[in-house]
Amino acid sequence: MLPIYTTPANNKKIDALRAKLSLKPLLLEGLDDENDVPNQSAFEIVRKILRDVQTRGDAALLEYTQKLDHATLTAETLRVPQSAIESAVRSADPRLLAVLDIAITNIRHYQSAMLTPPPPSIPLPDGTGKLGMKFTPLNRVGLYVPGGAAAYPTSVLHTVIPAQIAGAKNICICSPMRNGSVSPAVLTAAHKLGITEIYAVGGAQAIAAMAFGTNTVKPVDKIVGPGNTYVQLAKKELFGIVDIDSFAGPSEVIVLADDTAAPQQVAAELLAQAEHAPGSCLLITTSRKLADAVQAELELQIKKLTREKLTREALRFASAIIVTPTHEEALKLTDAFAPEHLQITTKSSHEDAQRIQNAGAIFIGPHTPVAAGDYLAGPSHVLPTSGTAKFFSGLSADSFRKRTSLIEFDQQSLDTFGQTIVDFAMIEGFDAHAKSVVVRDKTTQSTTR
Repeated sequence: MLPIYTTPANNKKIDALRAKLSLKPLLLEGLDDENDVPNQSAFEIVRKILRDVQTRGDAALLEYTQKLDHATLTAETLRVPQSAIESAVRSADPRLLAVLDIAITNIRHYQSAMLTPPPPSIPLPDGTGKLGMKFTPLNRVGLYVPGGAAAYPTSVLHTVIPAQIAGAKNICICSPMRNGSVSPAVLTAAHKLGITEIYAVGGAQAIAAMAFGTNTVKPVDKIVGPGNTYVQLAKKELFGIVDIDSFAGPSEVIVLADDTAAPQQVAAELLAQAEHAPGSCLLITTSRKLADAVQAELELQIKKLTREKLTREALRFASAIIVTPTHEEALKLTDAFAPEHLQITTKSSHEDAQRIQNAGAIFIGPHTPVAAGDYLAGPSHVLPTSGTAKFFSGLSADSFRKRTSLIEFDQQSLDTFGQTIVDFAMIEGFDAHAKSVVVRDKTTQSTTR
């Protein structure tokens, strides 16, 4: 079912697995190594779409929606009408309404509690002046919610709620159509959160519309949310015109387990991630007995899954069982992979969670499946993938705020530090900088004249 690698004997194969999960091959695809010229690639396809939407606006948006999503829209129907949203809510499965309420409560609770408060005023080291910061919510944000073969109302909750908690005033959603409309479940989730600005467009063209704006879609300040390769490349290309959350690859999980873990639970956790297709799932353990038992359990459980074929394909993509000689090596290897999701079931789960430096989200102990975070625990399920947890954090309410520094010198502050500022400015050759201090501070030397 899955290859079983042991360290150090199979270190090269493990390195190859890490390389397969890396974003580097995709992000470097647009350049020819020898001639440094663009290749026809996903990059070029995305760039063409972006240019078209930037220059032709709604007309390009409608063309690409027809061509790529096989949906016929007009400028008047790009935005989902309120009547369609209300109709989706009226016909919603009562179970959906119930689980949305629970998830919304939990996510709001967590995001509100984690919002970083501004610190108190901080004096300079000599006790003078005032230093501080203020937080300002982004004015307008755009959220991308995948559609097509699968639609995720949870993505609405995990992007909209953090933005609302941050205080973002204007929020719009782009989600592609399937079966003639945006997913009713997505519309219902948006309605629960009071979001009425929803556009029935997807792909790179949706990202372009939110970044550049069209006659129908107003431009945003930040774009977040999961999506396929073309969506992610579009976000990357437009970073700087707008802010983005991160560049996301396929979903992934590492289960860090020892002989205290139940093979049935470990196998179920791996299959839950592989079900995303593509998805990567790894078991890292010191127990060969557990590895063999999980291998057998995977084959038993996968046959009972609705998405068996897709899940098998995902297991072939970039998944494995890795057996290490020591628990210390298992921890180091986990950190090296920097997984999106990390589920820990070991004798020392809490201690191991503290020792791990690189993971998007950590699920501690045998009673905490990754699905808890996917749906309703509270932290956003928009998390860094492909090893980027080494430098990215998961989405949160703070992702939708700007931090502005506050600096206030008084006369004593300028008396204390003015000459140092002048000296720095003259060393760097900026006499106008120096003079801006001299005109305020009589104690500085007239070195700028």
